Amino acid sequence: MINLVLFGPPGAGKGTQAEFLKEKYELVHISTGDVFRFNIKNATELGVLAKSFIDKGQLVPDEVTINMLNAEVEKNPEAKGFIFDGFPRTSAQADALAELLTSKGTDVSAMVALEVEDEVLVKRLLERGKTSGRADDADESVIRNRIAVYYKETAILKDYYQAKDKYFGVDGVGSIEEITERISKVINTL
Repeated sequence: MINLVLFGPPGAGKGTQAEFLKEKYELVHISTGDVFRFNIKNATELGVLAKSFIDKGQLVPDEVTINMLNAEVEKNPEAKGFIFDGFPRTSAQADALAELLTSKGTDVSAMVALEVEDEVLVKRLLERGKTSGRADDADESVIRNRIAVYYKETAILKDYYQAKDKYFGVDGVGSIEEITERISKVINTL
């Protein structure tokens, strides 16, 4: 079973690459943001609980997020593996994900981080902002702040997965096919 933690700053191409990788390796893509939106929209028990924190301006506790991810994993018992996108973001969350996967008889195979220079990210996001309708892709100062937050948050995870020999930085610049090929080289060595 292949379980990837897919990381990269905003605009690095995680969503695009996840689509190709899930097809190529028959993996299930679990985007934490999508899972939250689904549970809140459908007023599931976990969605109602998460919304109660969000409505107060608080972070959703890790336990609630892990329970949502567990539900997604359990929906796919025949999966050949998973791509976790947007989770974990802290060492505690990485530990919780490891515990979840261990309870299923598997583990995180690798953290693959798409590496792209800041100026390229800003340009990509401003372009995406012209068509996405996302306000956070239309303002350069907001974009730069999102990138800064990403580096602040993920530096910890890079160290976490490097210590376990599971961190792989991949050049995220080039054609979609070239980037997919670079990631595939990593996956094929697992």
